[in-house]
Amino acid sequence: MKKKDIKILLVDDEPDILEIVAYNLSAEGYDVYTAKNGADGVAKAKKKMPHLIILDVMMPEMDGIEACEILRRTPGMENTIITFLTARGEDYSQVAGFDAGADDYITKPIKPKVLVSKVNALLRRIKNEENAQEDITKVGDIVINREEYKIVKKGKEIILPRKEFELLALLTSKPSKVFKREVILDKVWGNEVVVGGRTIDVHIRKLREKIGEDHFKTVKGVGYKFVL
Repeated sequence: MKKKDIKILLVDDEPDILEIVAYNLSAEGYDVYTAKNGADGVAKAKKKMPHLIILDVMMPEMDGIEACEILRRTPGMENTIITFLTARGEDYSQVAGFDAGADDYITKPIKPKVLVSKVNALLRRIKNEENAQEDITKVGDIVINREEYKIVKKGKEIILPRKEFELLALLTSKPSKVFKREVILDKVWGNEVVVGGRTIDVHIRKLREKIGEDHFKTVKGVGYKFVL
C-alpha cells in the first residue's frame, strides 16, 4: 500500500499541534484528516475509516480514553492502529490508554521528524499484514501457502515439487489470464539452464493429475491458464 493511500486521523484540541503534525505527515505523503475533540474524532473516524488514529488524552466533550474505547467497539475498526500523543506521561495515564485499546503511547513534546519516524514504524504492520495475507491465498477450493510451499484442496494436503508449486502459484495468481510460454519460463525457471518448451508441458500434465484436469487449459500457440 502506498503512503498516499494510507489515511491518518489526528484528534487534538490544540490547533497548533494539529497544524504542525498534519503538515509533517502530509509532507511525508500520507492522507491526513483532523478533528478538534473526542466526539468529533469518533464521528470522523467512522466516516473516513482511517488506518491510523493519533489521539490526545485531555480533550473537551469526550476525552481520548473514552474515544478510544468507542472506536475499538466500532465494527471495522477493531484492528485500526491507535496511538496516544499527549503531554500526560504518568504511568497510570499510559496504563489507562493501553487498557482502552491503544497500540502505542507517545509523549509530548516530540520533534516532528521523530514523530514521523514513529508513525512510519507503526504503519509498517499494515505492510506486514498485507504480506502475510499474500503468503496464503485461496482460489476456489484450493489453498496455496507460499511460505510453506503447501497446497490444500478440499481439506486434503497435496505435496508438489518446487517447480510444480511455483507454476501453480503463477497460474492461480490471475485465474483465467493466459500466461504465455515465454512468461512462464521466465517467472518459474528464470535463468536456469537447459529448459525447453516441453518442460512446461510435462509440469502442466503433472498438475492436471494432482490438482484436476479441468483447472488447466491449453491455449494453442500461446500458453496456459488456470480456470475455476
